Amino acid sequence: MMSVNRRNWLKHGCNLRLVILIMWLVCYVGNGQTIADTSEFNNPAVLPLVTQMVYRSLSNSTAALNRELGTRAKFCVKDPDADWNRAFNFSSNLKFLSSCIQKTQGDIGRRICTAAEMKFYFNAFFNKTNNPGYLRPNVNCNLTSWVSGCEPGWGCSVDPTEQVDLQNSKEFPERRRTCMPCCEGFFCPRGLTCMIPCPLGAHCPLATLNKTTSLCEPYTYQLPSGRPNHTCGGANVWADVRSSGEVFCSAGSYCPTTTQKVPCDNGHYCRMGSTSEKPCFKLTSCNPNTANQNMHAFGVMVIAAVSTMLLIIYNCSDQILTTRERRQAKSREAAVKKAKAHQRWKAAREAAKKHVSEIRAQITRTFSGKKPNHDGDTHKMLGRGDSSEVDEDIDMSKYSSPASSSAAQSSYENEDDAATGSNGRVSLDIEGKRVKGQTLAKTKKTRSQIFKYAYDRIEKEKAMEQENKNLTFSGIVKMATNSETRKRPLMELSFKDLTLTLKSNGKQVLRCVTGSMKPGRITAVMGPSGAGKTSLLSALAGKAVGCKLSGLILINGKQESIHSYKKIIGFVPQDDVVHGNLTVEENLWFHAKCRLPAGLSKADKVLVVERIIDSLGLQAVRSSLVGTVEKRGISGGQRKRVNVGLEMVMEPSVLFLDEPTSGLDSASSQLLLRALRHEALEGVNICMVVHQPSYTLFKTFNDLVLLAKGGLTVYHGSVNKVEEYFSGLGIDVPDRINPPDYYIDVLEGVVISIGNSGVGYKELPQRWMLHKGYSVPLDMRNSAAGLETNPDTGNNSHDNAEQTFAGELWRDVKSNFRLRRDKIRHNFLKSRDLSHRRTPTTLLQYKYFLGRIAKQRMREAQLQATDYLILLLAGACLGSLVKASDESFGAPGYTYTIIAVSLLCKIAALRSFSLDKLHYWRESASGMSSSACFLAKDTIDFFNILVKPLVYLSMFYFFTNPRSTFFDNYIVLVCLVYCVTGIAYALAIFLQPSTAQLFSVLLPVVLTLVATQPKNSEVIKIIADLSYPKWALEAFVIGNAQRYYGVWMITRCGSLMKSGYDINEWNLCIMILLLIGVVTRGIAFVGMVILQKK
Repeated sequence: MMSVNRRNWLKHGCNLRLVILIMWLVCYVGNGQTIADTSEFNNPAVLPLVTQMVYRSLSNSTAALNRELGTRAKFCVKDPDADWNRAFNFSSNLKFLSSCIQKTQGDIGRRICTAAEMKFYFNAFFNKTNNPGYLRPNVNCNLTSWVSGCEPGWGCSVDPTEQVDLQNSKEFPERRRTCMPCCEGFFCPRGLTCMIPCPLGAHCPLATLNKTTSLCEPYTYQLPSGRPNHTCGGANVWADVRSSGEVFCSAGSYCPTTTQKVPCDNGHYCRMGSTSEKPCFKLTSCNPNTANQNMHAFGVMVIAAVSTMLLIIYNCSDQILTTRERRQAKSREAAVKKAKAHQRWKAAREAAKKHVSEIRAQITRTFSGKKPNHDGDTHKMLGRGDSSEVDEDIDMSKYSSPASSSAAQSSYENEDDAATGSNGRVSLDIEGKRVKGQTLAKTKKTRSQIFKYAYDRIEKEKAMEQENKNLTFSGIVKMATNSETRKRPLMELSFKDLTLTLKSNGKQVLRCVTGSMKPGRITAVMGPSGAGKTSLLSALAGKAVGCKLSGLILINGKQESIHSYKKIIGFVPQDDVVHGNLTVEENLWFHAKCRLPAGLSKADKVLVVERIIDSLGLQAVRSSLVGTVEKRGISGGQRKRVNVGLEMVMEPSVLFLDEPTSGLDSASSQLLLRALRHEALEGVNICMVVHQPSYTLFKTFNDLVLLAKGGLTVYHGSVNKVEEYFSGLGIDVPDRINPPDYYIDVLEGVVISIGNSGVGYKELPQRWMLHKGYSVPLDMRNSAAGLETNPDTGNNSHDNAEQTFAGELWRDVKSNFRLRRDKIRHNFLKSRDLSHRRTPTTLLQYKYFLGRIAKQRMREAQLQATDYLILLLAGACLGSLVKASDESFGAPGYTYTIIAVSLLCKIAALRSFSLDKLHYWRESASGMSSSACFLAKDTIDFFNILVKPLVYLSMFYFFTNPRSTFFDNYIVLVCLVYCVTGIAYALAIFLQPSTAQLFSVLLPVVLTLVATQPKNSEVIKIIADLSYPKWALEAFVIGNAQRYYGVWMITRCGSLMKSGYDINEWNLCIMILLLIGVVTRGIAFVGMVILQKK
């Protein structure tokens, strides 16, 4: 019993002794004191406790330093606590501390640097003039005192009587006693006599002397001369990777502690400065001791996925379009066959009825003995003999004004009522058919029903035209009073003393032109070259820019702006501005959807489009691409008819055509004029410029405007009276000579002798003025010679001859400025809409533009594939040639990436607007929404903005394998492509195509060079801040630098400080790239609206 109690007492006594010893260690070692009895540190129970106590003091001192440097290193430390823990959190393995405690015999607390000494060391890196590892003189190491501890890799202790506060950040302790080599896991800088723990990711063993090189390996310092007993110590410096790469854990190995280095196993990879090995992804290969995983398989997978997605999109979309077009064609053909069969059956039935009626009338006349009535023949003779005169009178009375048109229609109805005696019933039936037809048009749902409705109407109109092909009085009345014919707003254009003068040189293009153009009539404008034919059309259409217009233009007898009727006025330009990568039907349908009334049913729109295709003879090529210069499409004559059809399909009230028959053969011209004649019968006011038409074509016109050189009127009236007028002047057309050709030869002065009248061709404008009773200008009254030269023009030319070169240059500059001002004023001109046509909203037009541009892009799939292939090759080449550099966080590779991606994406984005300027100008002039067009193009290009970075990174990222994630690089690259696409839009709109391509190549190179140069000048800094490569490169580098921690902290801070980057500005860089993209798009949109073709 006594022995048991004695053993318990001894056991508890030992425990009590251990507790007292630990309390003593806390009091002494924690305050930097040493212990006399060093045998206790070999006690396994005491050493871990002392190690934890020393680590706690060390953590407190580093935390104090973290607070001190937190504000100064904010630009390179995003989360100070997290970064500091990743560098100095040794809690997982404290063997290097235990080893140092044993080596220093408990004196470690006197040898570790205080917060002030650490601050002194780290502040040296913020001063760019100092070299890493060399410090300024201090209280312990200076010219008068240089102990062994001041040498690299060595440290000293404090006097035993002096207390050491590791958290003191103000004063240096005097540390010059018992100098010895630095412990493993610590580094002792040259010029300091204390030890600083190496950060995680470093490898700091004791150095060994290489007698061949006299270097202390693995470090690069040498033993001091004159001190034979001095040996190699520990690590001597922790700086950036260029200056102290030997401290970093080498690539292919990982360092779980700062004193241990382990080679990477198979299936793992270890980057430089790693604390653990990372497993390789599946489908990648990693050999032992490798620094990077081979991720080429992932790149191949991304390429395959993107290619499959694009193939599915393009093939499926193309297949859908093809199937849809094939089904539409089948429905259309079936509807045409049905409509024709129905019309033939109806015609046969009407012929049978007519034959029965004639037999019945013949029998009645035979038995009654009455004579046949010849009123029909008389009426036919009237139609043959006076058709033109009657036609003119009818049109004049019918279309003089909207009010008179209703009166004329009433008179027609009354005449028809008197003739038939049953107009009320017929009108009721027709009205009932019309209402029924409209109801059917609104209720048509299926494609077959819609096509059947459209082709029934078309065949019915053809039958009506065939019935009234002679256009006699009764035929015109019947067509005019047909309630199923769509009526349009009638517009009569009148102009008086219309004069057009160029602002640049004061030259008069038109002079004293007076006349009118009535609805339902086709007016041809003819004359020799330089007579101002196109200028007259431009002046009447409100498109004369850079000119001074004087005189009076009336619309339906009222002085109103022609722009108020923009939605119901069609203007066919001389050039065939048609989308070549769309089919004939798609071109017509787009204009129909965007310009016809929004409330018009789909069936009626189909009817309009099908009628235009049929009347222009485009059925055979309706599904054919129009074609471009590079890709052959339809013929030139068919293209010209499509150009006219784009304006006819919107059912205009006024239609201007600039040389629509130029380049067409006689048959095509006849076909076009027949279609225009049908439009005129619906009340359209048609005015067209024609160059020397054939006689058959000439007789198709209703009115003729003949202009002489200088823009003077020679004749304006009915085509049927032109020969009579010139015969009165003694100008007779010889036999077998086309009258329009002869008159133009006369006006050109080619025909010298014009009869015995004695009237010269220069006097013809004056004779016309006198004939119509117009006032003749003063300079034309005295002699016909005044017609040749304007006195003002002559004086101007004399002044110009005497003008100096500088004066002439200044005049040209002012003229160009006034022209630009007029264009801007013209494009932003806001006028009251008097057309009463409600076209689709901007949102609906955006939908139509989106569909059209998507089709165009899908038909350019080969071009898109070429763009992707070039990006793929660029990513592979740059990824192979430029490896990710840990020293600069991949900045060189990202610099080349910015140049390559910017250049390739800009050149590709130029196509969005450079090739479609003429189409946009035509569509915007007709009232289509500019914002819908711009947004639709940008929306379609957004697909490329998302896909192109994916294509490029599928090669570049998996070749370089940077530490930043794929998603981080993708986000930055998407923002970069969005930015450069907006810049490309602005370049394409403001510059010519060749100049825009040159700037697209120069801008990325120049701006990237500026952004990467040292910012020594304030001007260079401002330019760099305004350039997008600076923000893109900063975002790339910051995203990569955030992945470097631990031993990389000083390297990260030094690199970011040298470049002027801030690790907290990643979001700012992304926002600035997006902002530049938005601003440049805004500038491009304003330029697109302001700028027009010269």
